[in-house]
Amino acid sequence: MLGKFTLSSFFIRFGIALILVFITYNPSGWSYFHWIINRGDTSLPLLVLAGVALLIGWVIFLRATLRSLGPIGIGLALALFGCFIWLAIDYHVITLASQLFIYIVLIVLAAILGIGMSWSHVRRRISGQADMDDVDE
Repeated sequence: MLGKFTLSSFFIRFGIALILVFITYNPSGWSYFHWIINRGDTSLPLLVLAGVALLIGWVIFLRATLRSLGPIGIGLALALFGCFIWLAIDYHVITLASQLFIYIVLIVLAAILGIGMSWSHVRRRISGQADMDDVDE
């Protein structure tokens, strides 16, 4: 069942994207960014190892997202989510200065990465067309 794509498959990808985004940066102060800034007596090789592991994750997600959505698809996804955020700001649900705004932006970034990781499967299911990477299935 490796080739079967389900809603839970999307949520797994989205969850991994959330972990990647929130480990890299979040406003709580518990992130790789904050670890670098407040290094203290942390071993430099440990910081570099964690950074390389994060970079590998980002490259995997960004490459898959760029290949499946393309620049236009990413732009459209950003525009769609951006309009929702703009609407929430316009109706005073959130403000630009709130931490909630930062969390929403991080979740949107993870959502776009999750969609990018899943889009080839969705497109194949909707259109019946396979990507070049899928020809061996």
